[in-house]
Amino acid sequence: MTNIPLPELLRPTSLKDFVGQENLVGSNGIISKLFLAQRDSKGEVGFPSLIFWGPPGTGKTTLARIIAGNIKREFFEFSAVNTKVKDIENLIIDQKQLKLTNAPIIFLDEIHRFNKAQQDKLLPHVEHGDIILIGATTENPSFEVIGPLLSRCRVLILNQLSEKDLLKILGRALTYLKKKMNKESEKFLLEASNGDARGMLNVLEIAASLVKTPTIKIPDLETALQRRQYTFDKRGEDFFNVISAFIKSMRASDVDSALYYLARMVAAGQDPLYIARRMVVFASEDVASPTALVVANAVFQACNTIGYPECQENLAAGVVYLATAKKDRSAYNAYMEALADVNKYGNLPVPLKIRNPVTKLMKEVGYGENYEKYDTQSYLPEKLKGKKYFWPKIIKK
Repeated sequence: MTNIPLPELLRPTSLKDFVGQENLVGSNGIISKLFLAQRDSKGEVGFPSLIFWGPPGTGKTTLARIIAGNIKREFFEFSAVNTKVKDIENLIIDQKQLKLTNAPIIFLDEIHRFNKAQQDKLLPHVEHGDIILIGATTENPSFEVIGPLLSRCRVLILNQLSEKDLLKILGRALTYLKKKMNKESEKFLLEASNGDARGMLNVLEIAASLVKTPTIKIPDLETALQRRQYTFDKRGEDFFNVISAFIKSMRASDVDSALYYLARMVAAGQDPLYIARRMVVFASEDVASPTALVVANAVFQACNTIGYPECQENLAAGVVYLATAKKDRSAYNAYMEALADVNKYGNLPVPLKIRNPVTKLMKEVGYGENYEKYDTQSYLPEKLKGKKYFWPKIIKK
């Protein structure tokens, strides 16, 4: 009996056994080519620092370990969640004192958790070749890794594993566990895993420990799974992708897509008031009828009053209304154009005719002179006379 988790037990140690990421490890992949260059030069060609960017369970840690083994470098693994930069710096000092000829590999998982100051401290060690840094992140490094460090690393994208990839890993796991699964159970587990091999193996290990028979069935997997994991980092790129898709679906009057992305956010536990606030903004920016703002505000108040789970129904009703309503951005566009002129020209003088003559002197110098209610002339400042901002136009039903 071992306490080592199944994903660790089955972790491959060579490219031959590595599953997925053909774009990186295939015959024309950059990792394969870098390995070839190392062999041809007998290690004299430098190996670059790398940033692995991809979803959980796609092989980032495994690939870093394989690289270290292939190019025969000392490998030190850290997580930015519980590591101080001083820990890494002390390790580098120790390595220098040993007078090793080859720089060690420092693998920093969740590198996006290091703040700018912490990343800055890694920069000179990467620049001087004291270490080969391999950072791993689930977040877009363009936003989460400082520019100077990013420019000294090669960013490699790891894709979500396909069902074919997962099926291959699952086969190895079932052989190791001496268990079987029928096609329906396999399909259920693959879909629930959402491209995450580590997550799949963790669920499989729990299910295998719960059953006494050789065959694992869907009810066993459901018990192990409890619920599918839809969570995402509420500051991360996936979150912004989903909220963007939600807004753009409503803007395109694609009600089915809008409901789908709403369900994604609700299932992930996103704050309903955040979703409702975005709907209030959308109602003013994109919908022709002022009633849309009333509806969106009513949804916001309902969410604020009753919360989950019931308020998801209020959100859904509001989304259907906003997605199917006639679209018109003319008010929003007009205001933005007017704001642009304010920023461009500053505080232009208000025409004397519409200034309020609250004193005798003001009246004498022309404040309010010849002003009549409800006349239809332009009251814009002289520099903007004749400027037209608002052009009402229904752009989509």
